[in-house]
Amino acid sequence: MIIVADNIQITNPVIAEAVNKMNPDPICKMAIECERAGADMLDINSGPLYREAEVKMRFLIEAVQSVSDLPVLIDTANPVAMRAGLEASKNITIINGFSLESKKLDLILPMAREFDTCIIGFLLHPNSHVPSNADERFQVALEIFSAIQQEGIKKENLIIDPVLAPVSWQDGLSQNMEILSVLNNLDDLFGFPVRTIGGISNLTTGSGPIRKKRLVEKTYIPMLANSGLDMALVNVFHRESVQTIKTCRSLLTRRIFTYEDAG
Repeated sequence: MIIVADNIQITNPVIAEAVNKMNPDPICKMAIECERAGADMLDINSGPLYREAEVKMRFLIEAVQSVSDLPVLIDTANPVAMRAGLEASKNITIINGFSLESKKLDLILPMAREFDTCIIGFLLHPNSHVPSNADERFQVALEIFSAIQQEGIKKENLIIDPVLAPVSWQDGLSQNMEILSVLNNLDDLFGFPVRTIGGISNLTTGSGPIRKKRLVEKTYIPMLANSGLDMALVNVFHRESVQTIKTCRSLLTRRIFTYEDAG
């Protein structure tokens, strides 16, 4: 699995203050620390950016890329900010992301064709509700695929996010078991190998003991790996989760294993 750091997000007060003051230092520091912690890619989550969206997104992208050459995921629902980020980015860039919601189909999806970049499709109903079972997720996945075909986007540029459920939900455990089934069968559904991404932090959203939350993460990660998840969006400062991802990656590669590859 590719490790995507989800640490550069506007909900972090340090990042929010840096953006408001246009101070690149905390953002550069975070990008460097994420890369050192094992990130293969960096998710830049700007939130909606209601004011000065273009200026702030360009600032974020330029700050990160002044210290890192890692590929970036631009994570915003604001189409103005998304376009500004795509224009500013000089490294490999992924749009994160779109769903069947009409505004995202109309305003976000076309940018994947225009900029010839990969785009993440969320398995959500048009009203943004989470599907209740695997069959509903498969139906949404087919609608997502139909949408990118109609837009003229290359099929290999699609990345599916099945949307991991918080385990604290009433049906959280059954939802996440259904997701494993979806991951195992997506290639057969589409008729080609489709890449997938999952937000590990979604699992433990809400209150709960930190130690137990970390245990849930590192226990479910091997299940995702075995089901074929390609990219894990994770807090890279959760050291044990990152070690688990790296070890899963080592065990699932077809080459001679050495213990230096573990963790």
